[in-house]
Amino acid sequence: MCLAIFAQNVLSDWPLVVVANRDELHARPTAAAQPWDEAPSLLAGRDLQAGGTWLGLTTTGRIALLTNYRETGMHDNQAPSRGRLAEHYLRQEQSAQHYLQALQQEDAPYNGFNLLAGDQSGLWYYSNRLTSAPFQVPNGVSGVSNATLNTPWPKLLRTQRSVSEHLADAQRPDPARLFEIFQDTVRAADHELPDTGVGLDREKLLGSPFIKNERYGTRCTTIILQHREGYALFYEKRYDAFGQTVGDSNWRVDFLAKTMTGA
Repeated sequence: MCLAIFAQNVLSDWPLVVVANRDELHARPTAAAQPWDEAPSLLAGRDLQAGGTWLGLTTTGRIALLTNYRETGMHDNQAPSRGRLAEHYLRQEQSAQHYLQALQQEDAPYNGFNLLAGDQSGLWYYSNRLTSAPFQVPNGVSGVSNATLNTPWPKLLRTQRSVSEHLADAQRPDPARLFEIFQDTVRAADHELPDTGVGLDREKLLGSPFIKNERYGTRCTTIILQHREGYALFYEKRYDAFGQTVGDSNWRVDFLAKTMTGA
């Protein structure tokens, strides 16, 4: 994941709304979101190169979302897979708070990451590029990209504002509108871009919510809509290097019956 917006308790019937884009090399092998054969209660996409996932949901209502932290020149190719962090949380029964607290104490040599873990207590956040302890994400509309939570990069501010405006005018979230918001290819003005050390040309490439590039770009958009009556709707659209939709999945996850059905 490289851009995610999450709204907590903004709509009374829909206490959690998550919309996220995953940006990655188009050549990196990936499995579409589906229940895992060896863990059928887990619904997630899968990184077939290093393992793990960037975003997933379970039939018990656990959710995990991971983004990489952009830090030029500091990537360790020998570091363990960050995607395993989200996977391990989804496979366990440890609370979100305690899982992230234990992860902070572990001090393993991961490359920089942001990890959101959610359960019945709400969403919790931790980054190994902050010295602060994991904390609970407050109600409202928040977001994360490849810096720490709510860092005001232009594409995050734009999608955060658009999602907020949509939910303010809606009794229920509209997946079509949310997909539209996250398919925005308008780049920020040069003077608005952050300086993360990758150079202006790459900052411009990465400066739109939806990235179209033949080598690296937005691979999928995922929407999770959690209803107060104990179920969630999970939508995924997948894209090719031209930004064209090449697949989609729709799932309903029932937390009471501990089942999921898809189309």
